[in-house]
Amino acid sequence: MLSSIKVIIADGGYRGEIIEQVKKRLGFLIQIVMRSDDKKTKFTPVHKRWVLERTFAWFDDDRRLCRNYELLLESSENMVKLAAIKLLLNKI
Repeated sequence: MLSSIKVIIADGGYRGEIIEQVKKRLGFLIQIVMRSDDKKTKFTPVHKRWVLERTFAWFDDDRRLCRNYELLLESSENMVKLAAIKLLLNKI
């Protein structure tokens, strides 16, 4: 199912040994996208980070995803899939 995924884009909180564990166990590369803390320049969004933040904001509009209500990982994954389907259907 996830065979087409080669690179996982992650936040700076996922630095450290988890990168090597994911690479060794799953064969995926993790690319860390850090935000700039430079306050002197105007706001310029980091493209890939902006896409992730926007997607999470859309998912946060769904009541079942704004809190962790699910007990099983499978049901949580299915709720994310349903929210993505709902977003795509609204764009048609």
